[in-house]
Amino acid sequence: MVRVDQLCFQNNIKFFCGDVYGYYGYMFCNLGQEYHYIEEKPKVVKPSGDSKDGPEPKRAKVDPNETTVVKKTVRFCTLKEALEVDWRSEKARAALKRTPLDYFLLLGMESQKKIQKISRNSERMFLCLVILFLFVRSYCFSEMSPVCAVVGGVLGQEVVKALSQRDAPHRNFFFFDARKGNGMVDFFGPD
Repeated sequence: MVRVDQLCFQNNIKFFCGDVYGYYGYMFCNLGQEYHYIEEKPKVVKPSGDSKDGPEPKRAKVDPNETTVVKKTVRFCTLKEALEVDWRSEKARAALKRTPLDYFLLLGMESQKKIQKISRNSERMFLCLVILFLFVRSYCFSEMSPVCAVVGGVLGQEVVKALSQRDAPHRNFFFFDARKGNGMVDFFGPD
């Protein structure tokens, strides 16, 4: 998946991927080095200063029928950059508390796909692996249809937004936790 994303990034091709692990699912999108989109904002009408029959209006009114179009540009990073965040940096440590646990579950599930040698001498590492194994066995057993529906729906919505270039895209991860019943959009990678 990382290799396909890098090829898409080099050739300026939009890349979307997602996966579901039991009660948890995620979606990742990489729309290129520079992605342009437009946002429609409601037009703010300034109050007129010549009111003859009462006090002057003090607040600007928002007219929902009139909108202004704002063109914006955003940069996306590759999946490899998003998965290789250096958590030792000050900026990453500050964001650690608000980082969804689903991100670390994703890292664990992706690294589980790769066979890695583990030091037998480390009791702490062994204990962490036992806890991770019990958690995965309990909640990440297979693809659950409702979780697939939510993640697939969000993924489809993002594809439509990317093709139409309207509204701000999710940058760059969407995580869904069916146990809590919530989803979260978060950005990982270099700014």
